Amino acid sequence: MGLRDLCQKIHEAYSQHDVARLTTEVYLSDMVPALKPSDAFAKMAHREVERVPLDELEGRVTGVLLTPYPPGIPLLIPGERFNKTIVEYLKFARGFNAKFPGFETFIHGLGHVVEDDGRDFFYVDCLRLDE
Repeated sequence: MGLRDLCQKIHEAYSQHDVARLTTEVYLSDMVPALKPSDAFAKMAHREVERVPLDELEGRVTGVLLTPYPPGIPLLIPGERFNKTIVEYLKFARGFNAKFPGFETFIHGLGHVVEDDGRDFFYVDCLRLDE
């Protein structure tokens, strides 16, 4: 594949998912605090945390800072809840990264491991809350 074809495929992926709109909506979406960041850190320090798969994040409370690069602006800080828009953005990034290796969007706080069977597992460390 030549550079022109690669650029066209990336452009098509961005257009198909309307990434400009999605990125804007992510940063304008309601951020719902569940805990103060200091309380979230205390829960992390006391291991009141669990790894939550990307597909199960909506409504959960992050224990980590979640920051995509680019642009390098945090989406969530510890103690805030995941909303549907943020989860959609993370799912787009997962699919884009799988389709375009070497051109991945890095998201600080989004963990990724390859399981023994070769499948990719994406997760975020979320707080366990007594709700």
